[in-house]
Amino acid sequence: MGLFDKLTGTKRPAKGIAPLSDHEVRTALLNLNSPDVPYVIRDGSEEGADLVAEWRLLEPAWRTFFLRTQLSRVFKIHMRLVPEKHEVRALDKQFEVDWVGDTPKIALSSEVQRGQVKTVSKRRSLGRDEDGNREETFSFESDDLKDPLQSVVLKGGWTWRGVISGKL
Repeated sequence: MGLFDKLTGTKRPAKGIAPLSDHEVRTALLNLNSPDVPYVIRDGSEEGADLVAEWRLLEPAWRTFFLRTQLSRVFKIHMRLVPEKHEVRALDKQFEVDWVGDTPKIALSSEVQRGQVKTVSKRRSLGRDEDGNREETFSFESDDLKDPLQSVVLKGGWTWRGVISGKL
């Protein structure tokens, strides 16, 4: 892995893995969807991407979870499948979230970030567990969304190419 790959978050599959077709990679990514995970992978054609992965912030079943944590930023990954190169180009986007009562409102302001975003947020309670350690009530990392996507892509014999700027 070169320096530029490290800066962009580009990851390559292990040698010897036969690449899947673009249809198989797309299907494998969509198969990550489950009611038990706080993210969704969906068609991204309206946003200029093949697929978009994002937190389920606006879904009623997950709204309480995100409200309780008072998540202040929403994170999306726009993906473009490039079959001739066996790569998924990925562009991260992060937006500020304002909570009005129990409803999230995404603010499209100067707080928008594009490129490769790394976010880590932790919220701790004032209580202690049985061992006397401070309890962590919530942890949010952009990698919680990105890691499963990258894993599917790499196991499919494709490269995960992070995009910093420009076109997806």
